[in-house]
Amino acid sequence: MDLLHPHGRIPGRAPVAVVDIGSNSVRLVIYEGNVRAPTTLFNEKVLSGLGRGIAQTNRLDDKSVASALAALRRFRTLCDQSGVTEIHPIATAAAREAANGPDFVAAAEAALGCPITILSGADEAHYAAEGVIAGFHSPNGIAGDLGGGSLEIVEVADGRIGKGITMPLGGLRLQDLSGNDIAKARSIAESHVANSDFAAIAAGRPFYAVGGTWRNLFKLHMEQSNYPVHVMHGYRVRPAEVESFLANVAKNDPDKLPGIGAISRNRRQLLAFGAVAMQAVISQLKPSEIVLSAYGVREGYLHSRLSEDEKARDPLLESAIELSFLRSRSPIHNEELVDWSTRTFEALSINETLYESRLRKAACLLTDISWRAHPDYRGRQSLSIIVNANIPAVDHPGRVYLALANYYRYEGEFDAGVLESIGSVLDPRLLYLARVLASLFRVSYLLTAAMPGVLGRLYWKQDPRGGFSLVVPRDLEPLLGERPDARLQAFAKVVERTLRFDVR
Repeated sequence: MDLLHPHGRIPGRAPVAVVDIGSNSVRLVIYEGNVRAPTTLFNEKVLSGLGRGIAQTNRLDDKSVASALAALRRFRTLCDQSGVTEIHPIATAAAREAANGPDFVAAAEAALGCPITILSGADEAHYAAEGVIAGFHSPNGIAGDLGGGSLEIVEVADGRIGKGITMPLGGLRLQDLSGNDIAKARSIAESHVANSDFAAIAAGRPFYAVGGTWRNLFKLHMEQSNYPVHVMHGYRVRPAEVESFLANVAKNDPDKLPGIGAISRNRRQLLAFGAVAMQAVISQLKPSEIVLSAYGVREGYLHSRLSEDEKARDPLLESAIELSFLRSRSPIHNEELVDWSTRTFEALSINETLYESRLRKAACLLTDISWRAHPDYRGRQSLSIIVNANIPAVDHPGRVYLALANYYRYEGEFDAGVLESIGSVLDPRLLYLARVLASLFRVSYLLTAAMPGVLGRLYWKQDPRGGFSLVVPRDLEPLLGERPDARLQAFAKVVERTLRFDVR
């Protein structure tokens, strides 16, 4: 066993890092490589609060500066330890606007040993939008990035990024400008968003919410709602569903809010100002829904450096391919399942939308990732891994579909408790398609033993006796038997077709 070259990572990838020097936090994220669906190797933030008090003093606080510089020195050492080949330090509103910002930036560059890119407000808006493009499949709406010092809003449509604006509505900035007065903060936020001229293009479209304060705000909403999928990326709510929630957060002591234990203490103080900013977005821009994005400026900055060919790849399928490579017995077999399921659905006239077809392909790639678990727990492990996986560009119903298709592939039937816990996220159509695909998997794996070379030799033929025959080459006839036939009949029942094996 070669312990010096482990296989838990994709070979040939050089780690890259983004150091994000924000108004509230200083963060290091090390990625396995700069690819279409980047995987995080290491992530650490320090809430230095560089932007605190800047509205009154126009200066970065000395204590905050010392905290940030200590963090940056640590981050540089961590990058060296991790073999990072490229460090991309970016700084936003606080460093950009403070009178002593240049002195801080010079000291920060010395701590990191490399130049820092100072993002303008327009840059922040652009990279936030680029992050939404990186994290979602064909997003079409308005991206809003709430930091500590500013709120950037920008249109995203058909892969294109519109002109963005920046407003002094970050959590820390609102707190300072309002003197910690929530009513005054709401008035400030409403005024700025109303004057942004975005209402005409934002109404009735999704609003992609970016930034740690909003993620923690809606994490609290998720807790209070007993929502079954605990993944923030892709969490969707309609404005009417959160009106009372936002009002409660804005007016109450955060430590007394239901579910507040899920939110770290150092994040709680800005929740009310995040709620006020979101209230302004909802009242002035009138979005159709709020969609949470875990991808933001950091991921957008890296995404902007990819080639056009890399940007054109589907991040969901790229993530599934990587998991297949890292965890499956045969990634080639999983690729064969994609083709085999496509041919099966076409032959049996099981129609799909493009959305459903894309999910099916990802499910095929993920179908063997839990084979090392004990047989009694493979289904539940598949479900847990996929529901909670760090995979982009899939909504929560799609995520549950992927998980249930692989759960049922092992279990043979859906446990009532499992459906009760996460089935509410899934509509009947996707639940049906999960059953269909899993039933096909159960036939396929008995014929292949998860190894390539068989599925490409099978095909469906309309049977003159009625229904369809699954044609198996004569040299593979020994693979047939009582268990494969029982699985085929179970599949036939799900798809409501008459199905038989035919050896030729």
